[in-house]
Parts: sequence; C-alpha cells; structure tokens
Amino acid sequence: MLRRFRADLHIHTCLSPCGDLRMSPRNIAAQAGKRGIMLLAICDHNSAENVAAVMKAAEASDVTVLPGMEVCSREEIHVLAIFEDLAPVLNLQSIVYEHLAGKNDPEAFGLQVVSNESDEVIGFQDRLLIGAVNLAVDEIVDTIHKLRGVAVASHIDRQSFSVISQLGFIPETLKFDALELSSNIGDEEARRRFVAYGDSTFIRNSDAHDLEDLGKNTSEYLLEYPSFREIQKAFRNLDGRLVCEA
Repeated sequence: MLRRFRADLHIHTCLSPCGDLRMSPRNIAAQAGKRGIMLLAICDHNSAENVAAVMKAAEASDVTVLPGMEVCSREEIHVLAIFEDLAPVLNLQSIVYEHLAGKNDPEAFGLQVVSNESDEVIGFQDRLLIGAVNLAVDEIVDTIHKLRGVAVASHIDRQSFSVISQLGFIPETLKFDALELSSNIGDEEARRRFVAYGDSTFIRNSDAHDLEDLGKNTSEYLLEYPSFREIQKAFRNLDGRLVCEA
C-alpha cells in the first residue's frame, strides 16, 4: 500500500563549514523525528564524512537516513548527490577530494567537525570544503549516475550557486533527476518562473544548516516505504510513486 512520507533530502551537519555546531548526528535524528520527517538525506559540502554517524544515530528511530553530498562544481553550481548506501557516496568523496584544492580557515569559514554517532568529536577536516571542485557540472552529474545515485539541481531559484544563476538556464544535456526549490519561492511563482522546465520533477528541501531550519521546507512523497529506490521511482513517476507537493 502506498502512503505519504514527508522527506527532507538536503541537510547539512557540523562538518559543513557553514553548519551550526549543534547539527550533530543525534541532534539531527532527534529533530527530524520531532518534525515528522520520515526520510532525510545528509548532504554536506563536498564531503560525506559524517553520513555514517547520522545513519547510526538514527537506527533506533523511525527516521530513514540516505547518504548524500552537495558538490560544488567548477562553475560554482551546487548539485545534490543521493545514494542508496555508503559505498558509492564514499567513492564520490574520493573523487571530490582528488579535485578539491585549498585548506580551510576556521576563523573565516568555520570549523569542519567530524563526529561519531554519539556526538563525540573525532576530528576536524582541513580541506576547503566550502570551495569548488575542479570538475564541470556535467562531469559531476555523470559521475553520480555512474555510481547509481540521483542528481538534484540545488535551490534553482537562488541568485548564487544554482545552475540557473551560473549558466542562465538548465541545458538539456544536464540530466538532473529533480530540481530543488528553496523556501524563498512559493509554488505559484515557481510555476511561472520555471515554466520551461515543467516536465521536470520539482522537490522542496530545507537546506538546513541549523536545527531550527530542519524540516521547514519539505516535500511529501507517495511511497510504499521510505527508501532510496522508492524516492528514485517517485522522481520518475513510476508504479504510482510520486512527489505530492513541490
């Protein structure tokens, strides 16, 4: 039987340099439960080092956690990569790290905290995670698909770090699985502004960098159960699965 599940597929942890230090694995799992989020994806900037910890922290709850990452392309376009399990996102992380230059300045950009499932600090990532990867956006989307993930164009309505802000449009050659809308735009305005992409699947996520924002901008999905494969079907409108609100 298909039923509705509320999902937030764009959440940052304390690993992201702009993420609040309270965005720890246990806090995220607890807040998601309070907000009625049954399915979430951890998508830190250019890294997946806290994904496993959040997945473990949520094991005793009703919240399903998908592994992901928000990659910043050479053109400074943000792309969400979401996967079924850890192995492919860690493969993507290796590729990203190979093409990511620079060292983080905590005073300028913030700490990049690596945590375990008990919210204990186990280290700090010193790569410049806020930076851009030396890979073009089409290379990133292709890599995500080769690793059997889904590629979502982040916050396409924003005036920076979106595919439209950087390129002026979404090329037909970029095979995004979904287009994300931020909380800054309403449904009516989105339909008007993005009429050219009406055949695409639109979703909403919080892009939360602090606990208060987690779950504030979400979509509901008609699924059999909360999982990556069900979300993948919803993006494609297969077998009755679909995005109910966006």
